[in-house]
Amino acid sequence: MAASTSEKVAYLLRAVNVGGNKVPMAQLRTLASDLGADDVATYVASGNLVCTPPGDPQDFGTALAAGIAERMGVTTDAIGRTGSELQAALEAYPHEIHDPKFCHVWFFASEPTREGAGAVEAYDFGDDRVRVIGRELHIWYADGAGRSSITAPRLLRLAGVAGTGRNLRTVEKLAAMTR
Repeated sequence: MAASTSEKVAYLLRAVNVGGNKVPMAQLRTLASDLGADDVATYVASGNLVCTPPGDPQDFGTALAAGIAERMGVTTDAIGRTGSELQAALEAYPHEIHDPKFCHVWFFASEPTREGAGAVEAYDFGDDRVRVIGRELHIWYADGAGRSSITAPRLLRLAGVAGTGRNLRTVEKLAAMTR
């Protein structure tokens, strides 16, 4: 991530507000402000924070994840992307967009190795399609994410890198919020 301290960054939290991992968005905004971020906003309750971080954006993501663990008791990753990185992920989406809610981008915390990316792409996900491009996995769900064999634990095992996914509508909204 190559952001300056004046550039807004979207932080995507992994696995919050599901399975008991409660992170209230008001508390998340307060935490980000307490950590020195400006222009703090959230989008829906699934863990999307947009702000202008103080200093290095990656360091802020690490501090944000530590603060969430300390204040809310939830262990998560805060995966940061600048607006230009979100826009590039949208533009790189390689699959036909049949329904934006069935088209997702999985944001890896770091770029998987060639072997990890190859393992993800070689795995038989049935009618679902995947393609790794840099730090993103582009997913086309045939029947929706809820029925798919594409799961976070499986992707972690195959790619060797944690991540979190968002549908294209959410990625578009977050990209707009960073402008």
